[in-house]
Amino acid sequence: MKPQRLEALASHPLVARIGATPLVEIELAREAGRGVRLFAKLESVNPGGSIKDRPVARMLMQAVADGRLTEGRRLLDSSSGNAGISYAMLGAALGIPVTIVVPGNASEERLARIAAHGAELIVTDPLEGYDFALQEAKRLAETYPDRYWYCDQYSNPANWRAHYEATGGEILAQLAQRGLGPPDAFVAGVGTGGTITGVGRRLKEARRDVHVAAVIPETFPGIEGLKPLGHPGDIVPSILDEAVIDERMSVTLDDAVAVCRQLACEGLFVGPSSGAYVYGALQLATTGRFRTLVTILNDTGERYVSTGMWKRPTCSTQ
Repeated sequence: MKPQRLEALASHPLVARIGATPLVEIELAREAGRGVRLFAKLESVNPGGSIKDRPVARMLMQAVADGRLTEGRRLLDSSSGNAGISYAMLGAALGIPVTIVVPGNASEERLARIAAHGAELIVTDPLEGYDFALQEAKRLAETYPDRYWYCDQYSNPANWRAHYEATGGEILAQLAQRGLGPPDAFVAGVGTGGTITGVGRRLKEARRDVHVAAVIPETFPGIEGLKPLGHPGDIVPSILDEAVIDERMSVTLDDAVAVCRQLACEGLFVGPSSGAYVYGALQLATTGRFRTLVTILNDTGERYVSTGMWKRPTCSTQ
């Protein structure tokens, strides 16, 4: 039964459409520094609408290959929203029952899409944050081991490997197609740590002195999908390789939303974590130390309309 399930997962049209996303150039960077070029992976084109499709598909395939996702058990994990959508989408497509623990501050759009795919939603107190949702998923897995298979994206090595083998490799190949070598700098954040660990390791293998910067949000109100690391009691994801990070940069939700609105005027409609990444990249661009920078546009801004971030138009009327 295991080989058939693995083959069905690997060959499913949704899985086949994950990855190979465009590398777009951000024009804002030209204002930040003379000769600076900033590129970003446009991850909203994945079937689930975010970069989380990559690690979730990889973790599911690895679990099926290892025989850990057995018949009769529900897939369980915690998520700030986008990974939950990926789990729910692929679960619905492949007949895998899914339970997702989500903090109550996830946007209405993300909660609605998880529910639309038929996944069971357990919503925790928004004031308790992401770490509480993580702890609740772990508690459920330990209490009901026969009911749940705990994917645990925060400690699952298939998470960062998806970005090492695919996302990072795509960045190098797409830069090479433009006649460019590995970037001078890469900017991302830490949710599970999978992206910055996997891409950071791959880029540093290609060029040892690639500068890797992590944007760190304020504790409150925070930025959906990003952990505010650095405070006593913060849970550090076990897959996060902190040695790959050369610099930590503070970013506020206001900073991120302001950049999202500027990107919308370029035709790029993205969510606040993407705005935070581009904000960090623009800060690096102003230093004059880096000519080629790369970051990630994690998902679409359509997922955050209910948060009010798009109420103030900024583009001039065409």
